[in-house]
Amino acid sequence: MELIKSHSEILFLYDIKDANPNGDPVDENKPRIDEETGVNIVTDVRLKRTIRDYLYEYKGQDVFIREIRDEKGNLKTKEERLSQFRDDQDIIKNCIDVRLFGATTAVKDKTMTLTGPVQFKFGRSLHRVDLTYIKGTTIMPSKEDKRQGTFTEKYILPYSLIAFYGIVNKNAAKVQEIQLTEEDINLMLEGVWEGTKTLISTSKFGQMPRLLLHVIYKKENFFIGELDKRIKFVSAKRDEEIRDIADGVLETQELYEIFNKYKDNVEKIQYKVDERIKISLGGKENKFEEVFKEFKLEELQF
Repeated sequence: MELIKSHSEILFLYDIKDANPNGDPVDENKPRIDEETGVNIVTDVRLKRTIRDYLYEYKGQDVFIREIRDEKGNLKTKEERLSQFRDDQDIIKNCIDVRLFGATTAVKDKTMTLTGPVQFKFGRSLHRVDLTYIKGTTIMPSKEDKRQGTFTEKYILPYSLIAFYGIVNKNAAKVQEIQLTEEDINLMLEGVWEGTKTLISTSKFGQMPRLLLHVIYKKENFFIGELDKRIKFVSAKRDEEIRDIADGVLETQELYEIFNKYKDNVEKIQYKVDERIKISLGGKENKFEEVFKEFKLEELQF
């Protein structure tokens, strides 16, 4: 298995319709919204959970941070989970999420503190969102009144197009002796895309991946940074009126310009594009492959 050779960057866009991408448990589980800008926020923890669940449930990978229950249905403790491994290197070797994201655990005489080579910023919507309160009923009665059903209530977003930016830091892997492989990264990218599609719960149903870029660089310690700041979702509608990916286009002029500026440092761009997202360069709509045809492109096969 080949170890990663250089830094690389990730740009991931997905959207959600009539659902809650990431509820805040201390605020009635409302979708997280920046009060100043009206932008929807999704934590990196939520994305990492999506990846972990997909890799464990669909790819047969062992994941360190997950719910494990004993034969009585009780959750196993951190001590019990750590006792399944000899040492930190054994955990790193066997658990793909630790190789990717690191882990911090301290129990009695065992302590593990690793900063993972793969890190994501908080995801943010590319437009202001419209927080909506939904109220309904259920036929199941409450304990207090068994004669009739009870009311249900929840907060949703009619629509949100969310962008995540991440980096794969080769130095973090090297310094901490984490044997992060190209295969690990490919599995993680699959987890980002397919995990988002297969996350079918009441609050997450309606999520769809729209664009995934993995930019691999030639120089060992080079990366551009802030790729999420170099795209815009342009729509004729007011932000709060946007209800579908077809309501606008993804303008990539600034992203193209920064790639072109550092073209000699870009080895290749791995990509996955949903057929419903519209891409434009300088206001002119075109296919992703045409917009970035000057670069070495490699479509992700999953």
